[in-house]
Amino acid sequence: MSNQKNYVIPMIIIGALFFVFGFVTWVNGTLIPYLKIACQLESDFQSYLVATAFFIAYTVMAVPSFFVLRKTGYKKGMALGLLIMAVGAVLFLPAANDRDFNMFLIGLFIMGTGLALLQTASNPYVSIIGPIESAATRISIMGICNKGAGILAGLIFGYIALNDADVLEKSFLTMDAAAKESTLDELASRVIVPYMIIAGVLIALAIAILFSGLPDIKEEEEDDSVKSSSVRKTSVLQFPHLVLGVIAIFFYVGVEVMAGDTIISYGKSLGIELSTARFFTQVTLAFMLLGYIAGIIAIPKYISQASALRTCAILGVLFTVAAVFTTGYTSVAFIAMLGIANSLMWPAIFPLAIDGLGKFTKIGSALLVMAIAGGAIMPLAYGKLSESIGTQQAYLIMVPCYLFILHFSIKGYRMGKSIA
Repeated sequence: MSNQKNYVIPMIIIGALFFVFGFVTWVNGTLIPYLKIACQLESDFQSYLVATAFFIAYTVMAVPSFFVLRKTGYKKGMALGLLIMAVGAVLFLPAANDRDFNMFLIGLFIMGTGLALLQTASNPYVSIIGPIESAATRISIMGICNKGAGILAGLIFGYIALNDADVLEKSFLTMDAAAKESTLDELASRVIVPYMIIAGVLIALAIAILFSGLPDIKEEEEDDSVKSSSVRKTSVLQFPHLVLGVIAIFFYVGVEVMAGDTIISYGKSLGIELSTARFFTQVTLAFMLLGYIAGIIAIPKYISQASALRTCAILGVLFTVAAVFTTGYTSVAFIAMLGIANSLMWPAIFPLAIDGLGKFTKIGSALLVMAIAGGAIMPLAYGKLSESIGTQQAYLIMVPCYLFILHFSIKGYRMGKSIA
């Protein structure tokens, strides 16, 4: 697509979609402790299946999403993704009525399925509609929409679901079985209205997207928009920088979700009441917003995408180690500050990984979206590790993840390009 084309309106439309991504994704940080209480789960490990069910959908559906987009194009594909998400949100009604944790997980998986389709379409769209060297800036703007929605979602849902959680947990100790069941039913029912509203908004957005002026990017336009070296390639796996980018995305999403979704439970494990700890995810997202704003200002005018990624990876190692070797609120603060370290990773890794793919851009993007499964696996690994070595020491699992991302930022993103 020509650099001269106006991409402001498409950016506004995609920004609205990223707001939706953020709202339904980051509410999971509050859902984890909420469902642990409402469904009377036995361990943190079990509660982290919330993140697993949601993010594993990306692994299952990202490549199929590529084939769907080839048939539907970007615009219809985005609308379809929103409708699928609405179906997942509606399932929260029977799940809440029965306090059925498995049904909650199915609903989250279906919502993740819709998001996989949306992400597969929208992320390359943002990279392609303008100059590739400033793609990180555009994705950073999308990140502000995403994390801003996440902060709002956590505040709203935290107030609805966890405002009196500490009092409820203490009262359970003195309640008889019938009173406890009645109280748990009331607690579970709190998600019904919010998720029915979410379903309605998703359906309305799907209709709005279909009737919007959002242009479809044709395959040949993608080829012209990058300095493609794909002419002699027969497989997307022949691009080493893409393969390494997929692994980097896997680790990045894993540590981002760990920082955002485990921090409430981590605070509780340190003796901090849920009435306070429920805000910790929002603090993490606020730090991410600061990082995005810095990226918009600095990239590419003062710093390259690769240099920004390198800085973030180093900060990730430093903040993780600091969180493990400090105590109390200081340790929690360093986990929250990982939001800064994680902020510019997706905006930098994604365009660096798809640069030069040409006709393989859509399938390459699908593979990168599939790697979002890191958000399904890493928190679960953290949960299992925390049971054996403790909730604080288990965060050391992040260090090798950040080191791999550092390698990608130094050498990985260039591998294969010079001889392609």
